[in-house]
Formats: sequence, C-alpha cells, structure tokens
Amino acid sequence: MVAESLWKRVLEGDVRGASRLMRLIDDGDPDATRELQRLFPKTGSAWVVGITGSPGAGKSTLTDKLIARFRKAGKTVGVIAVDPTSPFTGGAILGDRIRMQDHATDPGVFIRSLATRGNLGGLSRATGDCIRVMDAMGRDVIIVETVGVGQDEIDIAQMAHTTIVVVVPGMGDDIQAIKAGILEVADLFVVNKADLDGADRTVRELRAMLELRHAVRHVGDHDRAHRMLKPKKNAPKDPDAPPPTEWEPPILKVVAAKDQGMEELLAAIGEHQAFLTASGQKQHRERARAEMQFVALLRERLLRKALDRLGREKGRLEEVAARIAAREADPYALADELASQLGE
Repeated sequence: MVAESLWKRVLEGDVRGASRLMRLIDDGDPDATRELQRLFPKTGSAWVVGITGSPGAGKSTLTDKLIARFRKAGKTVGVIAVDPTSPFTGGAILGDRIRMQDHATDPGVFIRSLATRGNLGGLSRATGDCIRVMDAMGRDVIIVETVGVGQDEIDIAQMAHTTIVVVVPGMGDDIQAIKAGILEVADLFVVNKADLDGADRTVRELRAMLELRHAVRHVGDHDRAHRMLKPKKNAPKDPDAPPPTEWEPPILKVVAAKDQGMEELLAAIGEHQAFLTASGQKQHRERARAEMQFVALLRERLLRKALDRLGREKGRLEEVAARIAAREADPYALADELASQLGE
C-alpha cells in the first residue's frame, strides 16, 4: 500500500513523494512499477536536456549555471546526475548535488543523483523512469548529466531531446574525438573553459570534423533521425520558404565557472527546441526514446526470468560460473538451452 499513495503525491509536485518513488525505482522494488504505470499517462510534457563529455570538462558547473538561467526564465527544473559506480564496492560518489548547493532551497529545482550500476552507456537503468517521475511532477526542463562520453556512452542521444557535448581545450586529436563518437551525439557543442589557451584551436578542430562528416558521411540511422541543418548565420529569411530539414550543431565558447556564454547557450537550446517542434522531429525522438526504454525494460525482464530459471534448474549463477570456469560446463549450450526454454 506504500506505492498506492506515492503517484498522487508525485502528481501534486511533492518532492518527498518523488524522492521516495525514485528510491524504489533505483532499488528495483516491484511497487515502483505499479506507480509508474499510474504516472505514465501524465508524462510527455518536459523538455529533456542531456549533458555529456569527458570527466573534468566541467559538466556539473555548466549544469549549475544552466539551472540558474532556466529558473530566471521562470521554468521549473529537474536534474538527474548520473555518477559512476565503483566496480569493487558498488558504491558511488554522488558529488554533483554538492556542487549545486546554491539551488538546494529552491522549490523550483529538484536534483537527484543516480549511480550507473555498471551500465555501459553512462546512464543508470533507472534514469528513464526517474525522468518520467520528474516529468509527471510538472518539471518544465529535466537536465540529465552523464558520467562521460566514450565509444559506448551515447545512450543520452536517445534519452534527451537536446544533447550537449562539453569539451575543453586540449581534448586530444580530432581522430580520437571521432572515435569517441561525439559527432553522432551532439546537438550542441560547448567548449568550456574557453579562457584557456587552445580554445580557438578546439573550435577549429570541431568545425573541421563537422565539415569532414558532411563530406564523407554515409547517411545512417542517427543522422536521419537526429541531425538537422539550420540556415547559415545572417542569411536572409524567406517567409515562404519551407522550414529547414537539418540541424547543424553550433559550437559555443563558454566559461561556466565565470558564468560567461551562458545566455548564448540558453538561446541555442531554445533554437533547437523550436526547430525540433516545428519540423516534427520531436515526435521522432519521442519514439526513439520509447523504443530504447522499452527494449531496456524487456531485456531486464527476460534476464531476470532467465536467471530465476537458471537458479531453479542449474544452480545459482555463482555456482554455474564456477563450473564454467573449471571447464565443467558449456556456457554456449547453457545459454542456448535457457533461451529456448524462455521461448516456450
């Protein structure tokens, strides 16, 4: 009966109720699923902004300044800060809320830290559900700050409406940056700490990579779904012209620690939001996010069912793993057997 009252409290904007539900979600409590089923029809109004980038790029400081700008604009804000989990202890250093203490007493700001729980994409398995909770409680903007960007850490591109990739001067050569997949993730590039030497070079490298992509890219799923090209700066506007069909990620120089360049960043987020809405691409992103979250949910359910069956028929996972390590069991045959049983 605990969960029965939580969904009502969330819809009323109650922070304590939302916090308690998010704890249930993060713990995998079955009550959370029933709550989310009640809340789901009330979601879909918030604008989700993803912030990613390498460790030390200043993502948390940038998030802090963005919160202040959104609040100044009269918008309520939810923040989900995804922190890395120790592979040894399972614990996480949930430090982002410490950096955002200026907003701790603001009822229009709700900040929640989540651990990755070993998730390769940089996002906790609970992130999508927590976004829905903040959406249902009426937050206008939800900022999701990820652990970092890398070869596999591009889930945020499917989770957010607007994805910001934060880089800093001296980020490395452009080939490595391309390997990191940042061109496939970014709707906006932010060169933070732009008062350091090398900022202009970083901007030039990013611009060169974008131009290279235009020259040699094969139009893939992400480009068809997410890459939009906006009109060139200062180009005359034709009122009868159709809306643009592509978006070119702008490159913005920011010094978040000194609150410099934040107005331009806020304006760029607004431009991207207006574009996605006008072009109909917002609905496409909503479908992509729904697909990603449904597949993740299905994978979790099937894995849990498979492990339960394994425990009943073959022994606990630890025991089976020990037999596999001793070459006493065939992992391929076991996996095929379990998969076929699940399909019965």
